[in-house]
Amino acid sequence: MNRRLCISLLFIVLLFNSPNADAQIGTWRAYMSYHEPQQIAAAGNKLFVRASNDLYIYNKADQSILTLDRTNGLNDTFITKIAWSKIGKRLVVVYQNSNIDLVDTEGMAINVADLYNKNMTDDKTVNAITIFDRYAFLATNFGVVKLNVSAAEVSETYHLGTAVTKVGVSGNIIYARTNNGVMKASMQDNLIDPNNWQFTSQYDPECLKEDLTDYQDNIDLVKTLNPGGPKYNYFGSMRFKHNRLYTTGGGYGVVYDLLRPGCVQILKEGEWQVCDDKETSEIGKGLEYVDINVADAAPDDPNHVFAAGRTGVYEFNNGKFVKHYTYDNSSLLSVFNTDKNYNIVQGLCFDNQGTLWCLNGMVNEALHQMNSEGQWKALGLTLTDRTNENLECAMFDSHGLFWFVNNDWRKPALHCYQPDTGGKKTFSSFTNQDGSTLIISKGVRCVITDRDENLWVGTSQGPLLLYRSEITNDNAVFTQVKVPRNDGTNYADYLLNNVDITCMAIDGAGRKWFGTNDNGVYLISEDNMTQIHHFLTSNSMLLSNTVESIAIDGRTGEVFIGTDKGLCSYMSDATDTNEEMDKDNVWAYPNPVTPEYHGLITITGLSFDADVKIVSANGALINQGRSTGGTYVWNGCDLKGNRVAAGVYMVMTAKSDGKKGTVCKVAIIR
Repeated sequence: MNRRLCISLLFIVLLFNSPNADAQIGTWRAYMSYHEPQQIAAAGNKLFVRASNDLYIYNKADQSILTLDRTNGLNDTFITKIAWSKIGKRLVVVYQNSNIDLVDTEGMAINVADLYNKNMTDDKTVNAITIFDRYAFLATNFGVVKLNVSAAEVSETYHLGTAVTKVGVSGNIIYARTNNGVMKASMQDNLIDPNNWQFTSQYDPECLKEDLTDYQDNIDLVKTLNPGGPKYNYFGSMRFKHNRLYTTGGGYGVVYDLLRPGCVQILKEGEWQVCDDKETSEIGKGLEYVDINVADAAPDDPNHVFAAGRTGVYEFNNGKFVKHYTYDNSSLLSVFNTDKNYNIVQGLCFDNQGTLWCLNGMVNEALHQMNSEGQWKALGLTLTDRTNENLECAMFDSHGLFWFVNNDWRKPALHCYQPDTGGKKTFSSFTNQDGSTLIISKGVRCVITDRDENLWVGTSQGPLLLYRSEITNDNAVFTQVKVPRNDGTNYADYLLNNVDITCMAIDGAGRKWFGTNDNGVYLISEDNMTQIHHFLTSNSMLLSNTVESIAIDGRTGEVFIGTDKGLCSYMSDATDTNEEMDKDNVWAYPNPVTPEYHGLITITGLSFDADVKIVSANGALINQGRSTGGTYVWNGCDLKGNRVAAGVYMVMTAKSDGKKGTVCKVAIIR
């Protein structure tokens, strides 16, 4: 391309391109915590730091930090042990599930999954790593694994019939410390034969001590580093609002109390704000500040945040703790009269007028509100018969009805409250369109509305659809969507039947995102007939198959997925729609498209189901189709599948009703 044409293309880009987010569709990102240093391994000028069970590399020479996670090189999550092999020139990384990575100083990882994949009844937990020559000896709960770091393979496995907590080598003797004493064997013997291992009281204790030299020499430096990320890897609930992601750690339910550290973490434009916690304030005044299940921000002030969990409601402003609300300064009730440790609020949300609505669990007076003046009152909503045990997922629909669920196996229920009249409706029996009554074995997990104002109810037996017309019926019918098998028969299957749905979200194209308990994430088409994606750890960069929360940034299409191993996201191909399309809200990225780029070109800011045509400068049709929500993607090829030549291409749009939209331009440089 000549210089004049290149300058012309760049000038057009400056005129028509928008400075908005340009992450490529289909990519994954992890938002891991690196807050708490746990181990340090030195490799020349580089330090490997295991922090909050994640990993980063610090380069002393240029003071750079490289964070590593499952989306950029590592093969698993939740690291429990690391050790540097000087001869093998790799870091041995052991995960909680006994998977192993070998990582070099550039962050490149080789996976050694032999132990992870080994089918055995013994506990494979790795308790310690000992480096000797080119080998790493892994002390496990069944014996010792000998790993050749240089060759990236397991050399031998020694089943000793007992848990080994540490391995040591001194001279020609290998030692294994167990709960019953220390065993030893000669390195010249067949170590696979357990008969060659004997208990001994004669050994050098130094060879079985953990080497903390690298940690002690570098911890002061490491404490000054800022690798970024959230403070905690807990994301039990999430809400996207005010162009920010509001998250809490979760952890409390009627039948469990995980004692997760209380945390409210807010992501804005790539930066994390961690609200005051036990380490930074007097929050809770001596109470256990743990298991915070939900948070919301005031409609007129994104910095004014309320959060709640097992021990009441907490108020924050600009990340600073303001006040704690419980039975003694609000209308909220304690389960045990005057016990602040069990003033349970697992659901809350604001209405459009700035009133905070709270679900008070395990007490008869279930619904409370605080107005914008800070005045509390109970609304007289009485729930009994165990439909008040685990009240969660508070939300208003477009008609002003207040919905929430009872996520409990003893009396699973969907609740509806009419603020104008004080009327209530409880759905505790779920009959589908075929007349079958569903047995909800674990609970009603969540509720959400779709583009057509119908309700989707997530249960432990799968998703249920409650059409708007059924809400007022005494014997409401819940639809289990039937998906044809398309195998030449007339058979159909219920959508995600018996899949435990833990959370849901609707994207800009009206598609449903379902998070599940140990079954990953499903994306279902707007018409409910097509499974677009089923993300698992085995086929994607998803951190864990146990998904606790989902939230979507409708502007960019980024889908945030909170798992029991931390937070990750997927850049989807659907964004929120615009009612009207004009030059100020429709743009394309990347723009310009440079020679080395071979990914998708994204046009965003479109109306729902917009007609899109891409034409060349001389008016030839290059590509056409319909938007997905507010987004259209183009692979940079013409109608015959050939990559287009350099030049400026016009993106012409029209609304679904045929009315003219707008035009944006894409510059392609070859």
